[in-house]
Amino acid sequence: MDVPDYEEFFRQYARAYERSLGESVDVAAIRAFFAEGFISVSVGGRVAAGANDETFEEALIRGYGFYKAIGTRSMKVDRVETEALCENHDRVRVYYSAGYRKRNGAEVSIPFDVLYLLQRRSGSPKIFGFIVGDEMAIYKQHGLVDETGQPA
Repeated sequence: MDVPDYEEFFRQYARAYERSLGESVDVAAIRAFFAEGFISVSVGGRVAAGANDETFEEALIRGYGFYKAIGTRSMKVDRVETEALCENHDRVRVYYSAGYRKRNGAEVSIPFDVLYLLQRRSGSPKIFGFIVGDEMAIYKQHGLVDETGQPA
């Protein structure tokens, strides 16, 4: 199976992310990027397994509610690095820039990256794992959340 155009895949993902910052979360679009089951890992050592089901849908709605509350306005893909892992599985590091508007009206742009594990499938690849940095520390550093992690 050919290597998918991951740059376009993640640009579409970022567009779905931005749409979800509007009045309602585009859960169908976001869920379409993920495999039936997936894992997430954070730098703090937290590993979670999830299913692409109604529970994930509820988590997406809560998550985007938080992102809106901290002033998230945009998500752009800056660059994509791809490495084949084994037959039909790839590691993709995506470098993003996220735009925020603080409550005082100040605009801030925060660069970050996420490491994804993907399966090549006919039709479209699927995310089956992702590793993220310490988002909360970055939000605190930029004054988007307070010390308890609540929107500032």
